[in-house]
Amino acid sequence: MTFLPKIALMGLIAITAGCTNPDRFAAGADDANADAQAGANDPTSPLFFNQTIGDRVLFTVDTSTLTAAGKIILDGQVGWLQSNADYLAIIEGHADEQGTREYNISLGFRRANAVREYLVSKGVPATRLRATSYGKERPIQICSQESCYASNRRAVTVISLASLS
Repeated sequence: MTFLPKIALMGLIAITAGCTNPDRFAAGADDANADAQAGANDPTSPLFFNQTIGDRVLFTVDTSTLTAAGKIILDGQVGWLQSNADYLAIIEGHADEQGTREYNISLGFRRANAVREYLVSKGVPATRLRATSYGKERPIQICSQESCYASNRRAVTVISLASLS
């Protein structure tokens, strides 16, 4: 490196360091954290639904059969959806990366539909629910281990105020 680029680099570092204020986001961060905390404590909020009730159920390999643990979560979803009639839900079916794209789209749809049918059987109006599938296209973990595969075999209930039409 020659002398001039070294001086320019040192000047740039000095200017950047002088502009750095470690508390520049502190005021906004506190407000955002307070808003998130309030939403998590509000039993009518989608954030409460996601964090307290639970927005996802897991499936075993190559099945769309609900597990006992999944039914417990869905029972909580039923109660929340019945208490919050203004909300609609889209149930997203997902699969792990094993198998073909076409097979996993179909499996994801069967999983989403199993959740939808369970919610309807417990009294949630079918008009408030829609099932869709992403197959293996939206993994939450990517690796070739069973722990990753297991977390990707899921159905997620997404809460919305918007129309499903």
